[in-house]
Amino acid sequence: MNAPATVITSQTRFNPGTVTLVGAGPGDPELLTLKAARAIAAATVLLVDDLVSDAVLVHAQASARIVHVGKRGGCKSTPQAFIEKLMIMAAREGEVVVRLKGGDPFIFGRGGEEVEHLRAAGIEVQVLNGITAGLAGLTSLGAPLTHRDHAHGVVFITGHAKPGDSGTDWQALAATARDARLTLVIYMGVSSAAQIQADLLTGLPASTPLAIIQHASLPQQRHAVTTLGDLTTTLAREGLGSPSVIVVGDVVHGVAALAQPVARAQRFAA
Repeated sequence: MNAPATVITSQTRFNPGTVTLVGAGPGDPELLTLKAARAIAAATVLLVDDLVSDAVLVHAQASARIVHVGKRGGCKSTPQAFIEKLMIMAAREGEVVVRLKGGDPFIFGRGGEEVEHLRAAGIEVQVLNGITAGLAGLTSLGAPLTHRDHAHGVVFITGHAKPGDSGTDWQALAATARDARLTLVIYMGVSSAAQIQADLLTGLPASTPLAIIQHASLPQQRHAVTTLGDLTTTLAREGLGSPSVIVVGDVVHGVAALAQPVARAQRFAA
């Protein structure tokens, strides 16, 4: 006789007066984790980022209050301080609060800042990870971010510096990526692509493979496979914009589309 299957019960609780930062993943609702779906279903108040797919919200209870707090590069955004104030107020009113973010809260999602402010206000907070767009984007093209023969590591990096911050030293990063054989995954880099390209070319060859993935994992996903030397011309020619991730490195050789004409954009159905 077969032994009965073991049922694992989650120890995560979503209590009144608490906040949970939930990674909604890159967009495809089927990439949402089971624990994230449970958190959304338990919430009485959800603060939802602009890049979160509406299909994810089907898990919310009908009585839940949904507040859209848009956060998208190049567009008018809800001030971060106001979002944090809303979370604290709702938690103090005894609500079960979920802060729903595209991708992962701790990868360019300002999750660290929000955790700090919530804890300073005496609010109990927990974080549930989600699949980040930089991983989902290249995976959707059939290529890895690391590979024993091509990339010994990966760097997730933003192309959008905080106001008053000098930002990334792209020239130094290019030299490190070359010497350590690293894949670069650049978020929010479209608006500064020209400067990023010029600086990376000081340490990486123009022939370095590169992929641009827009709307990763969504039905409207488009991508182009090209080279570092052709980054800006490809963006302009193919009309690729935000939200996109730019992946730089030899792992892009794994994309089957590389055998097609360079920089050919393709559409994918869900």
